[in-house]
Amino acid sequence: MEHQPVSDVIEKSNEYVLGTYIRAPFVLDRGAGMWLFDTEGRAYLDFGAGISVNNLGHCDPGVVAAVTDQVARLSHTCNLYHTAPQADLAEALCCSGFADKVYFANSGAEAIEAAIKFARKYALVTHGPGKTGIVAFHGAFHGRTAGALALTPKERYQAPFRPLMPGATYAPFNDRDAALSAIGPETCAVFVEPVQGEGGIHPADPAFLRALRDACDATGALLVFDEIQCGVGRTGTLWAYEQTGVVPDLLTAAKALGGGLPIGATLLTDRVAAALEPGDHGSTFAGGPVVCRAALAVLEHINDPAFLAHVREMGALLTERLHAIQSPCIRAVRGLGLMIGVELDIEVAPLIASGWRHGVLMLNAGTHVLRLLPPLIVEPDHIERLVSALEAMLWEIDAV
Repeated sequence: MEHQPVSDVIEKSNEYVLGTYIRAPFVLDRGAGMWLFDTEGRAYLDFGAGISVNNLGHCDPGVVAAVTDQVARLSHTCNLYHTAPQADLAEALCCSGFADKVYFANSGAEAIEAAIKFARKYALVTHGPGKTGIVAFHGAFHGRTAGALALTPKERYQAPFRPLMPGATYAPFNDRDAALSAIGPETCAVFVEPVQGEGGIHPADPAFLRALRDACDATGALLVFDEIQCGVGRTGTLWAYEQTGVVPDLLTAAKALGGGLPIGATLLTDRVAAALEPGDHGSTFAGGPVVCRAALAVLEHINDPAFLAHVREMGALLTERLHAIQSPCIRAVRGLGLMIGVELDIEVAPLIASGWRHGVLMLNAGTHVLRLLPPLIVEPDHIERLVSALEAMLWEIDAV
């Protein structure tokens, strides 16, 4: 495909694409492993992975082969028919953890919407009318669709779109007593991220999650773990909850699951599934054969003990090297596995823009947290390159 001038692509995008994102001033063209390349041949070391989507890096051969084969065989049927890729992926997901059933969606927000509906239907069938409240936590990000937005207590996101879905209440994250006060007889579900992503890379205290589990059991509510960003190997285990000793009733996954293609999944137990019946929910595109083949390739690669050990090893190395950076701007380094936040006493937007010039792609998590989510295939030399670039960028800022 012939390259268009960068200015033409950006001008066309600005004219015709709704401006809901502030974009970088270059045009990406191709990717390979840890690297992305723009149309002018510049290379960028990717420490954002498309917001924790490209966990196997760019153009993973296994994913490419699976998608290429499947798209030439059968690309879409709708959910009125069975396909082997969907059945195989459902089996693989259920065998990977606590779940007995899977509902497929097209994104993380859709997986959250499904979990909201499933929790309310379960409460209605099991407990009768009136048990519809949902507890979420400050700093959470569950998505931007109507129900998911109601569980995402950020004023800037919510204010233009009120009134939101009723029934949501919020408690401070990792505050056991506040959470227990918020969970009551009217609560049908508690939604929580085992590691908050957009909220600043804050791991949940296992004792906090245990308290939520106990409170849900006591009140008949369902515990929902949002692993859209922290799942699929990101924290060093396939699912982040495995490191907490706490098992949810439902779990939402997306992002990395499709290897770059859009997919969401809501995992649930038979106890919850028993309350649902045909017609309660649905989707035209969800669980299509192409994306399911891609997800199967992703799971096969990532859900390997040696690969997950590599994630934990590289996460420890990256954290160690970040702690060693001598800069008065750094306030804290925190995270789990290869989901790491660097909290600064300056806004990170200029640092991210400086990263473009240094050939490094990074993300923010709020205004003052640099979010590092490299592909899980990262190696020590990539980490050294990132740390060296970050040191240079912080030195430039310190020198001003």
